[in-house]
Amino acid sequence: MKVLVTGHRGYIGVEMVPALLAAGHEVIGLDTGLYDGCDFVSPPDDVPELRIDLRDVELDHLVGCDAVVHLGALSNDPLGNLDSTLTYDINLHASVRLAEAAKEAGVSRYLFSSSCSLYGAGGDGLVTEQSPFHPVTAYGESKVRVEQAVSTLADDTFSPVYLRNATAYGISRRLRADIVVNDLVGHAVTSGKVLMQSDGTPWRPLVHIGDIIGAFVACLSAPREAIHNQAFNVGRNGENYQIRDVARLVADVVPGCEVAFASGASSDERDYRVDFTKIEKGLPGFVARWTLRAGIEEIYHAYVAAGLSAEDWSGDRYYRLRTINSLKQQGILDGQLRFVG
Repeated sequence: MKVLVTGHRGYIGVEMVPALLAAGHEVIGLDTGLYDGCDFVSPPDDVPELRIDLRDVELDHLVGCDAVVHLGALSNDPLGNLDSTLTYDINLHASVRLAEAAKEAGVSRYLFSSSCSLYGAGGDGLVTEQSPFHPVTAYGESKVRVEQAVSTLADDTFSPVYLRNATAYGISRRLRADIVVNDLVGHAVTSGKVLMQSDGTPWRPLVHIGDIIGAFVACLSAPREAIHNQAFNVGRNGENYQIRDVARLVADVVPGCEVAFASGASSDERDYRVDFTKIEKGLPGFVARWTLRAGIEEIYHAYVAAGLSAEDWSGDRYYRLRTINSLKQQGILDGQLRFVG
């Protein structure tokens, strides 16, 4: 297929591109380049790309494409909380307009990078794709509303799929330190402490970015009837953890470190466990391969090999919100997160 990948220079996108190429697809990227200069060890692959804002996508940008892999977004809750209006403009309205333009252009598959955060406060049991939504942030709310809006576009020629990713972790050439596993390992390596930002009790479903990428690749080759207008929780059964247990695993892998709480650490209302039976049984070609321990070991060895320092970890490069605030302070971005000049 000819595949347009939005956010192809982001955390998941830079590793999605080579996987799609390896599967035989032709890739065109779409990205504004917000995080250019934020590379970890090596730069992203060069592919044909559109350097435009997601909010400015038009029909002509999609003509000739067979599929859209839509990763581009304000990518976490702190960014979403920066300005809820911006979150809805980019994550919701631009995503729906992208789907509408894709359908009009004759694109047959629209793979939306959704999130298990739309379950929010999930209660005591495992949530499935049929569970009610309880988003507690603008980011989670935006994912709910995109799924609801895009589902109305589904027909015999346009097949949307909603990949509800668990909380991601893992090494990428556009590393993120603002996600829990990457963050805990980073503090352990650079300070000798596994520093928890909450009281450690909340549950999280965790998934390696390699398995997220595997789910998207599988959706491109799956029979239409297997994926048409369906949601899949993306992860692996057995990979739900309380944050304190993640911290203990990190301490187990990283020599000589101890578990500690950040100043002001408190409870977190985002608390849910997820069932991944549907994707394990119902998505042809998909196999979740990563366990959390294996992922922690991968991250640890990569940080050590890169010589990651405390100065690196406390800087802006690997934190999306810090990077954006720095660009705004320099006058490179305006208040709408558009490049100036």
